[in-house]
Amino acid sequence: MKRTAFFPGSFDPFTKGHEDIVLRALTLFDEIVIGIGQNSNKNRYFNLEKMKGYIEQTFQGKPVRVVTYQNLTANVAKEVGAKFIIRGLRNTTDFEYENSISQVNRHINEELETVFLITSPHLAPISSTIIRDLHRYGSKIDQYLPYTLDGI
Repeated sequence: MKRTAFFPGSFDPFTKGHEDIVLRALTLFDEIVIGIGQNSNKNRYFNLEKMKGYIEQTFQGKPVRVVTYQNLTANVAKEVGAKFIIRGLRNTTDFEYENSISQVNRHINEELETVFLITSPHLAPISSTIIRDLHRYGSKIDQYLPYTLDGI
């Protein structure tokens, strides 16, 4: 039986920390489906379709699919055939937040198991929020991304 995991997030932008989680998860699962969630209450900083393309480019040749969605994560995981959700944890604050979400996801879809992976130490300081702020004020961000931005 194929073991598919769903890796949800806003990925605004998708960082080297996210890439690290996916690459490590590929040692545990046959396929990873990266889900870019569209939150109607938030405006994206980076273009959604371009980000989807950057992520697809990053994992070209690997068993990784990228989807966009506007639905509950637990429902989308079921739609894509995933029985696992992957989440990366940088610190205890992330754990508290992600633990609550994992409990709700399990309530919605009782076949769904959340797997937490601890972020590699050298990548723990990276966050999408910090990268957006750096970019907004003109700092280079290429060192934090597994792809090169073109025209963004």
